[in-house]
Amino acid sequence: MTTPLDVRRHAPATERNREPILQVLLEVLPPSGTVLEIAGGTGQHAVYFAPRLQPRVWLPSDADPDARASISAWQAACPAENLRPPLALDVREPVWPPEALPAQDPPIAAIVAINMIHIAPWSACLGLMAGAARLLPPGGVLYLYGPYKQDGQHTAPSNAAFDESLRTQNPEWGVRDLEEVVTAAGDRSLALVNTYAMPANNLSVVFRMDTDARP
Repeated sequence: MTTPLDVRRHAPATERNREPILQVLLEVLPPSGTVLEIAGGTGQHAVYFAPRLQPRVWLPSDADPDARASISAWQAACPAENLRPPLALDVREPVWPPEALPAQDPPIAAIVAINMIHIAPWSACLGLMAGAARLLPPGGVLYLYGPYKQDGQHTAPSNAAFDESLRTQNPEWGVRDLEEVVTAAGDRSLALVNTYAMPANNLSVVFRMDTDARP
């Protein structure tokens, strides 16, 4: 039951996509280590994934203080021993908090960004790749989820309409071209491992840090 002081946000899409995303995460994440969640939003993903991904540690973050308040409220309502308090993190900053703070225990082994790069400027995608390259160990995983264009074309009319809606809200937002995202990742020594078709015309896109080259 909610109260007037309950600051938890609710995203219906999270309830729909969390189980398909979890199945991919169980397949692609390293078996241990800390998973840094970028743009954690409401916090619903954090409280759902954390207990199901043990012994991994789940570390949520968001640039928006209201989102971090929602994440904390969800944590209070649905605690998990491997779920950490949210960090204030803007991917465009040259140094992320995990780099400035004492080393994570366990170390960061993966980064997850769900429905982030299309609801942000392209500079945020570039910042995400740069931060992932700085933080991830060789073999570390970067997982992205959301809608994408492929070969410059939308994959469904609903994605085209969503793209138009996003660009109306902010001209710097929009559904990204998968090939451009892969190129941006490759520029930071993040190699595409696989893509997974997901419900509602979304994709899971998995990258791994090159074991031989670091930027």
